[in-house]
Amino acid sequence: MTPANIPVQRPVDARLLAIDADGAISHLRRGAFASQLRPGDLVVANDAATIPASLVGEHQRTGAQVEARLAGRASLAFKDVTFSAVLFGEGDHRTPTELRAPPPEVRAGDRLVLGPLTACVEAVLGHPRFVRLAFQGDAAAVWAGIAAHGRPVQYAYMAQALALWDVWTPIAGPPAAFEPPSAGFAIDWAMLGEIRWQGAGFATLTHAAGLSSTGDPALDARLPLPEAYRIPAATARAIHRAWARGGRIVAVGTTVTRALEHAAALHGQVAAGEGLADQRLGPATPLWVVDAILSGTHAPGDSHHDLLGAFTDAEALGQADAELEARGYRTHEFGDSVLIWRRPSEARARRAAA
Repeated sequence: MTPANIPVQRPVDARLLAIDADGAISHLRRGAFASQLRPGDLVVANDAATIPASLVGEHQRTGAQVEARLAGRASLAFKDVTFSAVLFGEGDHRTPTELRAPPPEVRAGDRLVLGPLTACVEAVLGHPRFVRLAFQGDAAAVWAGIAAHGRPVQYAYMAQALALWDVWTPIAGPPAAFEPPSAGFAIDWAMLGEIRWQGAGFATLTHAAGLSSTGDPALDARLPLPEAYRIPAATARAIHRAWARGGRIVAVGTTVTRALEHAAALHGQVAAGEGLADQRLGPATPLWVVDAILSGTHAPGDSHHDLLGAFTDAEALGQADAELEARGYRTHEFGDSVLIWRRPSEARARRAAA
């Protein structure tokens, strides 16, 4: 598939490949998403705003250039300014991540000077480029420093430098995501009106979407990393109301799917509160909450594509991949979309047995 290399969130020509519960494929305008809903359905989206998570600076012990891409936190708490991070050496996003120079050797106790911020390496996390950073100073100063010095994480297929507003969805709220929850680029205020017109509901949660690639095969194999989330009480109630009315739950993106399924596995139901989604979803995963996913297009082999395999069988997904390729669908965060429905009896049977 061709990477979308212009940062337009809602291009008028954006397309939607839909796979129904029987595996049949159709090609639609992305704006037709709401027409696939029925009364009683509930659409759940991620309202996380994207933080400027790429911080360039110096490894204090060696004086070498380093880029730290923040990748995760243990919680969404404002005072939590300890992050996991992936490190790179010299260069910038114009060089493909897999070709970037390695960072200097880092050890626990080393300090990184990142613009106005100083971060201490608390631990190396099983890979020489993957570390836990504790930022020095009070939380307000750290967040202000990230806002002033950081840049959005981006990759070589996007030559134009991204601005922060390029990576915020229209419903962006709490700053929490390290890369944009880009499935939400398909949702704008007009779309919300169409969802309501169809008789469906809309709700949000906050999930700290992490990095989509590190450029290192060993690190990429660990993706997605654990990601913090928060499910509001209003969203938990909306899900249970939808179920009571026979409605279906449609997740806007892989992050929403991970959060809802993790919460259900943890509590036996979708309960309000916070959690750390540390599971990897794929073809062998039984889904309990989500009936359909609206997602970007993903290449076979990455963790996002594996998650799509939880919604449909390998044959249907393979046919969809071939259609996406043959028809020139655009991939990556500013690309086209897919909508995949599960067989309805599976989730309902599990809910009835719970």
